[in-house]
Amino acid sequence: MSETWERLAGLELRIEEYALERLERDLGHDFVRVCTVVRLRGGGHEGLGEDVTYAVGDHDALQAAGPTLPLAGQWTLASFSEHLAALDLFPAPPSSEVFRLYRRWGFESAALDLALRQAGISLHEQIGRAPQPLRFVSSLRLPEPPTLEPIEQRLAQHPDLAFKLDPTPSWDGALVGELAERASVAVCDLKGHYVGTIVDNPPDPALYRRVLEAFPDAWIEDPALTPDTEAVLAPHHDRITWDAPIHSVADVHGLPFAPRTLNVKPSRLGSVRELIALYDYCEAERIGLYGGGQTELGVGRGQIQYLASLFHAQAPNDVAPAAYNFTPLPDDLPGSPLEPAPSNIGFRWGP
Repeated sequence: MSETWERLAGLELRIEEYALERLERDLGHDFVRVCTVVRLRGGGHEGLGEDVTYAVGDHDALQAAGPTLPLAGQWTLASFSEHLAALDLFPAPPSSEVFRLYRRWGFESAALDLALRQAGISLHEQIGRAPQPLRFVSSLRLPEPPTLEPIEQRLAQHPDLAFKLDPTPSWDGALVGELAERASVAVCDLKGHYVGTIVDNPPDPALYRRVLEAFPDAWIEDPALTPDTEAVLAPHHDRITWDAPIHSVADVHGLPFAPRTLNVKPSRLGSVRELIALYDYCEAERIGLYGGGQTELGVGRGQIQYLASLFHAQAPNDVAPAAYNFTPLPDDLPGSPLEPAPSNIGFRWGP
């Protein structure tokens, strides 16, 4: 057991009841985001987490079923996590098996928040780490046909802002050249490990080559490895990062070559223990990390910002304030870095 997990595992946790709250926002481009806030209550305190499952129907089913899970009782954070692992958190089978991890994170993050609040201490004090100013990038997929307008809108407010972008086959040489002139691309996410989603991006050696040559200092995330793409990617292994395949330390061991850095999304790990294990492993192996988001609408966004500020504050973290995803774009976007804003107790960021 790692030292960090030891500081959390034994936290006492009393749950008397729980409630679910629906969050919904139209983010434009035919994307209505729905999330569920998990509210665990006990001992006069409330712990919050956010289920970031993407299928609206899965949220509908959870909210229609109501708070029927057997969660009440006296636990430690570790024993509650083991209890959750034995439950089916979906009233009906999920639209994707990975959503089981996303939902578990919603309940586990709420449990961590509640346990810390019942103990009267903050996360950073409990684990002995100080929050640092948080660097973030703005994550975008350009419209089709592609235009740089979304980038220009954000640069107009913050000229030094960096971006995590999703290159697609419609990115021709002219567009890539214009982007390269701005020197603002920190990460290119090739989305090569998604199947059956709205962001599927089939392997395209020509696109990969165009991106690799235009952005020599950018991280290259989640390429699809095929005989054709591997020939293009081989000289660039030291800047290839992974996101979608990473759900545990075992997944890092299973990568085709050792990574220099990884994108860590807490909801992809599912449990606090698995997340801490990944943090500790990567620190020991000197593997860099940057944070990733799941278009959170509520408390979950602040929680991933909090974690990033503790474990990889200076990385190109894809944890920009939620307003960066809004349509129309607000006129008062916060700039990077964000000053540390942990709550006095619990696992929350901001007021």
